[in-house]
Amino acid sequence: MKLSDLITRDLVEVPLDAADKWQALATIARVPARAGRYPASLVPAVEQALVLRERSMTTGMEHGIAIPHAAIDGVEDLTAVLGLNPVGIPFETLDGAPARIVIGLIIPRSKKLLHIKTLAEIAKLLSRAEVRDRLLRCSDADAAVHALAELQAAVR
Repeated sequence: MKLSDLITRDLVEVPLDAADKWQALATIARVPARAGRYPASLVPAVEQALVLRERSMTTGMEHGIAIPHAAIDGVEDLTAVLGLNPVGIPFETLDGAPARIVIGLIIPRSKKLLHIKTLAEIAKLLSRAEVRDRLLRCSDADAAVHALAELQAAVR
């Protein structure tokens, strides 16, 4: 599944305001509930699942990218959150750089394998410096959604 198919303006946080990865995970858990993607009552379970996954192994990649993800009971659809922070958030990434592009994936436990293709698509897209640079120049959610759609179409 393509990231541009998952991200709508209500699932974009610009800037993703967090002092560290734990605050970023808390925001990633809240954004879909605020957008009506799942009930607010699930936010604590989503946050806990993201934290548990992060404690088992960092989801901070290279080039300022983090892709926290977790499988959750009670969630019906794969949901993605795009957070952008040009300054960066300490995230214990593989290359030690702060995470500037954070893509959170909340996966229904019943569709746990669904995220593997999505992770591969995200990694392919964000492996390109021009994609990362363009996203980080976005000042609001509308610009980020528009840029993501254009960039994703160009990568094909």
